Amino acid sequence: MLALEVALLSDPGGRKYNEDACGHWHSENQLCCVLADGAGGHGGGDVASRLTVQELIGRFASRPTADGAALGRLLRETNEALIDQREPGTARADMHSTVVCLVIDFVGHRVHWAHAGDSRMYWFRGRRLHNRTRDHSLVQSLVDAGMLAEGEVRQHPKRSELRSALGLAPEMLEVSSGDGGDGVDPGDIFLLCTDGLWEYVDDSTLEATLAESSTPREWLDALASQVLRAAAHKSSHDNFSALVVWTDQA
Repeated sequence: MLALEVALLSDPGGRKYNEDACGHWHSENQLCCVLADGAGGHGGGDVASRLTVQELIGRFASRPTADGAALGRLLRETNEALIDQREPGTARADMHSTVVCLVIDFVGHRVHWAHAGDSRMYWFRGRRLHNRTRDHSLVQSLVDAGMLAEGEVRQHPKRSELRSALGLAPEMLEVSSGDGGDGVDPGDIFLLCTDGLWEYVDDSTLEATLAESSTPREWLDALASQVLRAAAHKSSHDNFSALVVWTDQA
């Protein structure tokens, strides 16, 4: 069995509204973590992200998943719930939200995940990047097509243009999922974060700050400091949020 430690960070950055939300739930054998970044204008984004987290965790608690494909179906159900809760003429009229969900079976040492949009999951092993999700975004499409280098993503003027997010019509929604075929090793570390964080923290900085941190809270504090320094020139820089899961042998 794995011992798990969870830490969360959510900061409004330079914005009036914090449109990020995150949460987690656990049973006797599984931990489910969800992080979302809403959009909708006039405060609608914070409603969208909060609803996304609540709806997805509620669905998982009722019907725990064993693989990424099943978790992806729960994301699609959550999308329908978000659309159903729109209210024309209010802040809820055009709600959207990115989402990333991580499930760890801490008894069976297994992991699976699903996401839509550009909120990310990073998986570290031996304090080095082992795996991460790929964004549903215009710039990721350019990277995949060989038209843009990975290192140019954070500076691209259209970095925020998404191909998918909850709130799209079901036939247009793109959801990706994955399974950790090699299982979870004690000492593996998982990070869920919104684009407001990863925009200012590249992979090498993630690894460097992780190597210098002895607890998940210490790492989150280091990441927050990095974002605030890097975004100091932007008075209205984005909200940034992260959820860290630190594993060890029970």
